[in-house]
Amino acid sequence: VQLQASGGGLVQAGGSLRLSCAGSGRTFSIATMAWFRQAPGKEREFVAAISMNGGGTNYADSVKGRFTVSRDNAKNTVYLQMNSLKPGDTAVYYCAADRRSYYYTGEYDYWGQGTQVTVSS
Repeated sequence: VQLQASGGGLVQAGGSLRLSCAGSGRTFSIATMAWFRQAPGKEREFVAAISMNGGGTNYADSVKGRFTVSRDNAKNTVYLQMNSLKPGDTAVYYCAADRRSYYYTGEYDYWGQGTQVTVSS
């Protein structure tokens, strides 16, 4: 699976952004998809994941109620809608794919390049 993330940018606190991750390959539809992020000087952390058919989702506590992960298997694309953004959400965001459950938050098998999200106060 090859992944290409896009949609990052600069936004003021309280604003919204939607990230997209386009996948290639037939295996996209049978993979759990997830978003991770890495802030400067910090380790990469799990943000959200969605099951193969989109019926199951999992979120980090820090983004619950603000972020929504979704997918369109017909378009081989996964999305991360980010609302009520905070300066603490500033990071490089990565999409990832794995065959394990959407509850898995460890090291995924496939990674896309990151997209920068910067939230100003």
